Amino acid sequence: MVTLHDIRAAQTLLQGIAVRTPLFEWTSAPDRRKLFLKLENLQPIGAFKLRGAYNKVASLSNEERRRGVISYSSGNHAQGVAYAARALGVKAVIVMPGNAPKNKLEATAALGAEVVIVGPGSEERRLRAEQLAAEHSYVIVPPYNDEKIIAGQGTVGLEILEDLPTVETVLVPVGGGGLISGVSAAIKLSNPKVKVIGVEPELAADAQASLRAGRIVSFPAEQVSQTLADGLRTQSIGAINFEHIRAYVDDILSVTEDEILEATRALSANPRTLAEPSGAVAAAAFLFHADELPDTAINVAVISGGNIDPKFLAQFPNR
Repeated sequence: MVTLHDIRAAQTLLQGIAVRTPLFEWTSAPDRRKLFLKLENLQPIGAFKLRGAYNKVASLSNEERRRGVISYSSGNHAQGVAYAARALGVKAVIVMPGNAPKNKLEATAALGAEVVIVGPGSEERRLRAEQLAAEHSYVIVPPYNDEKIIAGQGTVGLEILEDLPTVETVLVPVGGGGLISGVSAAIKLSNPKVKVIGVEPELAADAQASLRAGRIVSFPAEQVSQTLADGLRTQSIGAINFEHIRAYVDDILSVTEDEILEATRALSANPRTLAEPSGAVAAAAFLFHADELPDTAINVAVISGGNIDPKFLAQFPNR
């Protein structure tokens, strides 16, 4: 399990690399329920994934760095690993699904990574990455099931507590579980009174199903690949992530595709809060599932990324 010391060490390491992103008050003055947005869309790669990826790659030995790294991702972790590898002078190979948004594929290649294309299933890209790692001796940088990754993502939680000590509930998107593992550990180990709620698409609600069942539940690739939230199209959470979720997360909610779309539309009205669908799910829960959330006045939703497909954004002409 990741400790508070691990997360604080990652915070020190990330100084000058990851942006300390601001909290933006999204609700209007008369609202009793305040919502602050943690704007991870403002990171250099447009998403929180830089934190964990850099913390992991920077932790490798010189010998491991010489071998190069490989990862697998639907987009944002791909960019995080490519960015970190370029900064540290390490070769990077990324296995990505062919249905990843074009802007994420192009951005990963532009950062100097070699991109390998496979089918839509998250398990397919993991298996391909493991095969290539065995063939070429690359070091695997997992997208979520890794303590260095979790510690890096946990720095988001530390910043929330430092900038808003009165926070009562934090809403966090859930894909493979790296972000919520780190954020929940940082928050609960610092202030156990704060509620941590995960949010994921109904079509990819495997983390919610896992928490309810008390064991890891996997969803079929054909189903999860249908959600608009391309960054949350994981078929199951990681084993290490599940340990952290069971220990520190209060609940996990799911949101519909229409709710994700409406939240994305609402956030797109302001360039600072522009979110891709994956980054909008936490705000969607606040907007449409108040009856399932803790009755708290000071809330934070993590906007995990803003790498929205320009073609998708074009459907909001009046934003």
